Amino acid sequence: MAEAILIPISFFLVVFAICYLYFSTRNKERLALIEKGVDASIFFKSKDDSELSTWKIVLINFAVLLMSIGIAIFLGSSMVNGLDLDEEIAFPGTIFLMSGVGLMVGFFITKRFEKKG
Repeated sequence: MAEAILIPISFFLVVFAICYLYFSTRNKERLALIEKGVDASIFFKSKDDSELSTWKIVLINFAVLLMSIGIAIFLGSSMVNGLDLDEEIAFPGTIFLMSGVGLMVGFFITKRFEKKG
């Protein structure tokens, strides 16, 4: 019973520790730069319209990944029904293969969008 409660507690402690270290380190770096008299404009990115934001890149890659997983499930089902392959072989194999293809396609789409901007 104790193991069931330790896993969520340890997960939230790890997330808290990572966030705490990130924000405290960032704060210390900024204070050190301000003490040295460095311009504060380095903390803010320019809002250029040609720049592709990070969340758009993540969203594009995530969408392509989910579409490729959907195609993989369809192909795995076709392989099981049409070619009489085992489900244990067809589904994981096609899911991993198509996930890799989807991530590669997402990379090239992102690269093309960044080249345009």
